[in-house]
Amino acid sequence: MWRRREPLVSLYGALVAEGRGRSGALRRGHVRDPTTLSGCGAIKSDNMTEEAKKLAAYAAVNNHVQTNQVLGIGSGSTIVHAVHKLAEKVKQENLSIVCVPTSFQARQLILQNGLILGDLDRHPELHIAIDGADEVDLDLNLIKGGGGCLTQEKIVAGFAKSFIVIADYRKKSKNLGEQWKKGIPIEVIPMAYVPISRALARQFGGVAELRMAISKAGPVVTDNGNFILDWKFDKVHHWNEVNMAIKMIPDVVLGAQDSVFHWWT
Repeated sequence: MWRRREPLVSLYGALVAEGRGRSGALRRGHVRDPTTLSGCGAIKSDNMTEEAKKLAAYAAVNNHVQTNQVLGIGSGSTIVHAVHKLAEKVKQENLSIVCVPTSFQARQLILQNGLILGDLDRHPELHIAIDGADEVDLDLNLIKGGGGCLTQEKIVAGFAKSFIVIADYRKKSKNLGEQWKKGIPIEVIPMAYVPISRALARQFGGVAELRMAISKAGPVVTDNGNFILDWKFDKVHHWNEVNMAIKMIPDVVLGAQDSVFHWWT
């Protein structure tokens, strides 16, 4: 599992956490008062959340993206803002940037915004990966995978020198599970979802439910052709121990703690 990242920027309740990919040491960041940012005025409560996400995404791009970089592009609603800002920055500053997607959604965002599409075959090492999160606890452990793109997100982030997470104030909690109530996503081989769900409940309690699709009959199928179990745990765990145990279960493609993105490895 990956080691936690320290916070880099916090503005309007939005968090941008940054650290190195794979297993590098953390770099302590800083917190900026949003009122000191150029062009930032008072935010009305009715659009505070969206503005927070947008400002955090813009800060991530402005502070970290430079020319001649290969970027990993995450998935989700917050990343839409980041890609829009990235396209604007590339055009205005005439930057040379290659973007590696983590999902079908990310691929479409890259193409629709006129950015250069890359892949890990041609770019096996990335400078930066930018993504969102479903929940962030006080130790900067993350739950990811609510959008179903967890495996490719993990792979792309794992080959980036730096990983940046953007999450608005609603995602912050003392312990995982306080804000995000849908469980920890676990990607599994379809034929094994029943024994894996039973093994999780037997070893760690809680319930692991097969995620069902909304606009189609049957379960959600990931970009990799797999199923997703959402494990709703009933207590705070020692995530390192859980991680090691789940990695020993056959046919788990991405285990709970990879989805938790404690950013261990």
